[in-house]
Amino acid sequence: MVIIIEPQSSGISGNMMVGALIDLGAPLNEVKTVMETVGSYFGEINVEISKINKKGIQSTYVNVLESDYDHIHYKDLNKKFDNINYDLITDDMKYMAKNVFKRIALSESKIHGKSLDEIHFHEVGSADAVADVLGSIYAYYQLELDKKTIYSLPPALGGGIKKTSHGIIPIPAPSTLEILKDTFCQGGPVNYELTTPTGAALLMEFTDEFKQFYPQIKIKNIAYGAGTLDLEHPNILRITEGQIKNNNSLRLLETNIDHLSGEVLGYLFEKLLSDGALDVNIIPIIMKKNRPAYLLRVLCKSNNVNLITKSIFQETGTLGIRSIPQVHRDVINREFRKFKVNIGEICEESTFKVATLKGDLISARIEFEDAKSLSSKSKRPLKDVIDSANCQFMNSIKGSNVVK
Repeated sequence: MVIIIEPQSSGISGNMMVGALIDLGAPLNEVKTVMETVGSYFGEINVEISKINKKGIQSTYVNVLESDYDHIHYKDLNKKFDNINYDLITDDMKYMAKNVFKRIALSESKIHGKSLDEIHFHEVGSADAVADVLGSIYAYYQLELDKKTIYSLPPALGGGIKKTSHGIIPIPAPSTLEILKDTFCQGGPVNYELTTPTGAALLMEFTDEFKQFYPQIKIKNIAYGAGTLDLEHPNILRITEGQIKNNNSLRLLETNIDHLSGEVLGYLFEKLLSDGALDVNIIPIIMKKNRPAYLLRVLCKSNNVNLITKSIFQETGTLGIRSIPQVHRDVINREFRKFKVNIGEICEESTFKVATLKGDLISARIEFEDAKSLSSKSKRPLKDVIDSANCQFMNSIKGSNVVK
């Protein structure tokens, strides 16, 4: 199943995202409780969730009422996240929430020319914004969207100007544009702010790939989250769930490493494979200033990018990861077959990986762990065991090019 987020007509904000995910099936009462509980760490809030009609489209509207409000520094925001102790909020949820606010903080840092520690949030650091972000993330995990590929269409930004704590600024807000850098987006269709910094940061955190149009899809579920403004067109965020044809498009992640020991790299290799990476390579390279280093390359499925990226950041401390989308991998048919192998006096059932192309046998190889077991028990060299096992298997199907 895939998810398509559609902010192309009315943009995206935090409460629109929460509403759409509740409309998609996230548990309403749990999301409401999470938002109010987490929001209470930052201020007094009350969350109202209701069905409303936006120009003929029934939508879920999430209204966060905040009774107190104060600015908060980015470093203090992270400390408060660390202090959240609530059974429904997992470490992964807090990690993702921190990433969302880090996107906003980095944009503010770039715009104001300040370090991250100097950044303080105005509207986006208040209790209602925190509630929107954690509510969205909680719903994201309840719907198991972390296991699905998420596409997004280009967001509408709106236009005009608005009054903020920094004075009169143009729409889209500078922070919104900075967050959406390198992403296709479009102005209009009205003179209001349609995509907010919080909405943009959530969109970038959730989305695996941006597309101009819907892919070929068999639609299963459609959800609508309502915005606050009443516009001449339906002010809604639509999220669609469906199935697309299987393809072999994967994601390639890369980063350079020049500060880790061999022991840590070995552990990282195993960790990434256990996290679901399809392939991991660590390649010796020469970096700038003629420093020897390693290139880490990880091939993974699009719906596993967030987990793999998180592991790379946590285990390596790297400052950036290159992500190369739409890597295509051609594969042939593969299956595992059982076959009894005789090595000396040892007879043991072993597993073989068999590859065929249009019915023709391409290769058949004994699995390494089985070969190692036979080598240990027979006291024969591993390479001889592998050669003998593969030869025995091939002889068993001699005279036929088809593995039956």
